[in-house]
Amino acid sequence: MPDVFLAPPDPGGAVVVVPTYNEAGTVEAVVRQVLGLDGDIAVLVVDDGSPDGTGDRVEALRRAHPARVGLLRRPGKLGLGTAYLTGFRLARDAGFRYICEMDADFSHNPEDLTRLIAACRPVSEGGGGADVAIGSRYVDGLRVLNWPLGRLVLSYGAGVYTRAITRLPIRDVTAGFKCFRHEVLQAIDFSRVRSNGYSFQIEMNYRAWRLGFRLVEVPIVFTERSEGESKMSGAIVREAMGKVWELRARALVGRL
Repeated sequence: MPDVFLAPPDPGGAVVVVPTYNEAGTVEAVVRQVLGLDGDIAVLVVDDGSPDGTGDRVEALRRAHPARVGLLRRPGKLGLGTAYLTGFRLARDAGFRYICEMDADFSHNPEDLTRLIAACRPVSEGGGGADVAIGSRYVDGLRVLNWPLGRLVLSYGAGVYTRAITRLPIRDVTAGFKCFRHEVLQAIDFSRVRSNGYSFQIEMNYRAWRLGFRLVEVPIVFTERSEGESKMSGAIVREAMGKVWELRARALVGRL
């Protein structure tokens, strides 16, 4: 367990949860860029036993910035969904007001975190008043760099498929770059969240929406990773395809 995050740095404190597996080539630069942003955003890295030394690189940063960098080491690859839920639970219980999620490979630009957080700040504080802000690749045009056509068709098609079944009112249903207000993660029963691949993003969006929270999409540019390997697989796609039907069925019978 990390020995930081006993309290957020201020009442409006924000943290970004970053799951990692073999991200030694980029994680240090990503964390440093977040630390350089306005607003004293904290970072919690959840590392699934990366054999390439990712955890050791983050540990060095944690020692240098003990009030703003946390590291949770897990014994092995336990899945993206459980990594996020573990990090969310720690950040939520610590009292952070805004809890974000982001990849560690620079496919998400850390500088966009400030826009996602601003979208969730109350209107009275000059923010957008949203409950969940989603860094979207598919609003205000197509905003994806260096993806092969097949991957683009798969991702965009997943959005069309999911919206048709669930009526979820967002275009980028599988986006992994988001900001949640504390109240959203307090309201979602984590014990009911079963997804552990890319369908995790769909499930969290759907549960927040069904609970009456307001979701907005903030346009970002997504850049395909230049180091490491994509975690996408056929099993992940099949899980997502089945999960949307399960979510819709559970909602219809009142057992979501």
